[in-house]
Amino acid sequence: MREQPGEYPYTRGITTEPHPWIMGQYAGFGTAADSNQRFRALLEAGVTGFSVALDLPTQMGLDSDDPRARGEVGRVGVAIDSLADVEILMDGIPLESISQVRTTANSIGYLWAALFTALAQDQGRDPNEFGLFIQNDVLKEFIARGTQIFPPGPSLRLAVDTIEHCVRHTPRWVPLAMSGYHIAESGGTAAQEVGYTFANAIAYLDETGRRGVGIDDVAPTLFTFLSVGIDFLDEIAKLRAARRVWAHLVRDRYGAADPRSAQLRIFAFTAGSSFTAQ
Repeated sequence: MREQPGEYPYTRGITTEPHPWIMGQYAGFGTAADSNQRFRALLEAGVTGFSVALDLPTQMGLDSDDPRARGEVGRVGVAIDSLADVEILMDGIPLESISQVRTTANSIGYLWAALFTALAQDQGRDPNEFGLFIQNDVLKEFIARGTQIFPPGPSLRLAVDTIEHCVRHTPRWVPLAMSGYHIAESGGTAAQEVGYTFANAIAYLDETGRRGVGIDDVAPTLFTFLSVGIDFLDEIAKLRAARRVWAHLVRDRYGAADPRSAQLRIFAFTAGSSFTAQ
């Protein structure tokens, strides 16, 4: 029988009906106050989520006054040094009424989770009242971006600490976006993008399993972050293959029983390498 949308292994999609996209402009620059003004303008323009760009010192756990951060503060994203910066960044933003706040925190995923937990507590609210999307895929930093802080072993432990905490305490949050986008932008083919992404995912899932976190508790909270470029047919085939491979992976390797575990949720950005040079 021909596969149908919404049916295992979800090659043609994880739902039977179309659903509205989360429109979240990637933005962040300068100070927290600068970026807050941008986010407010985007909210008025109709966005349903935010994707926070962090500057490289922040992504690598450096304070803005660290000598190693010289020349990079606020350049490719907003500089965040403290909870006070997060409070300024989110000032006037109705967290409970937007779909989610996303971020490029990978080596610092645990810090981002802690900052937003503290923000919620200071506001007298449950952190699970709003959606937080933490990229937290530190393993791909070693092969694609290079913002890792610690060696692979400790880096994996911290990432899985974050996943485990979110699964147990803030299940509305996305504690890991298995990221292929950066692998593609580093020169990977469509097949390599999915292959390396799921190889990293296996490392995360194996470790969460060793800690006693069930696959049907963790898998439904995850997203994958993929690139969409101008090679039209290759990209369509990639998305279909990714859904199918994921469905078989979580069922056959990990014994997932909840259908949501096998339904790969895909978060995609237009490939930067496809844009016209400025």
